[in-house]
Amino acid sequence: MVKPIRGVVPPLAIPLKDGELDVPSLERTINRMIDAGIDALFVLGSSGEVVFSTNTRREQIIRESMRIIDGRIPVLCGVIDTETERVIEHIRVAEKYGVDAVVATAPFYALQGETEVKEHFRILHESTDLPIWAYDIPVCVHFKLSPNLLMELGKEGTLSGVKDSSGDDVSFRFLSRMNEEAGHPLQLLTGHEVVVDGAYLSGADGSVPGLGNVDPDGYVRQWKAFQAGDWQAVREEQDRLADLMTIVNVSGVQGFGAGIGAFKTALRELGVFDTNDMPRPVKPLEGENVEHVRSVLRKVGLL
Repeated sequence: MVKPIRGVVPPLAIPLKDGELDVPSLERTINRMIDAGIDALFVLGSSGEVVFSTNTRREQIIRESMRIIDGRIPVLCGVIDTETERVIEHIRVAEKYGVDAVVATAPFYALQGETEVKEHFRILHESTDLPIWAYDIPVCVHFKLSPNLLMELGKEGTLSGVKDSSGDDVSFRFLSRMNEEAGHPLQLLTGHEVVVDGAYLSGADGSVPGLGNVDPDGYVRQWKAFQAGDWQAVREEQDRLADLMTIVNVSGVQGFGAGIGAFKTALRELGVFDTNDMPRPVKPLEGENVEHVRSVLRKVGLL
């Protein structure tokens, strides 16, 4: 990479129509975010349906996204899978399309300890010239990447960055302090979109907000305010974004269906996506839940 990836790096939400990738909607959402001033894009993250997608769909998403982006911003690409050899196969596909870095979790399903997790990332590093980013999301992979582990891998050059979606603000603060003391070998991005202001205060290099699909302008304004040292504006923008995040507080739906389901519904209501279709077996939001999303969009001035 010519320069480190930092700033606002939304994890691309995936528009579907009749079970297929909706390419026109994909073009609209990517161009909308780039026009808003995002700094990079994370393709095939959790919001990007990486674990719902077949290998064929994964490659289609990378191919179409890279075509649309056309070198305008850097691209992080998720290569998430259960174990090391499967991740390497995904890295080979990502390499083919010229992404700027790849993002991997700890191995999962065959649950392993810290020794194996370190070896996993070292093998990935040895297998590619692309920078490797660690994705810390213990709620999904059942292993927390500790600050000590991440710093060891960062200082030796195995890892280039961390996308932190652990929700553990104390651990993130310790990681940020250790990173600074070591000379900042890691780029640190927070995926904790409701408290990005706190992460910036702790030393984050940027954010990976799923909500940035819905309101990229808000996160860009917040980043610019942070760069300018205007903490009052940083907090005010975060308060508004926290209000917007209540779109996920829907009835009778949990997890991915509530979170990404609300994002997709909002994007449909904003005219960016043609549908709010979800990957099987997840159902799209409907009825009173759609009206709830609309009401929140109106409250924050987006609709």
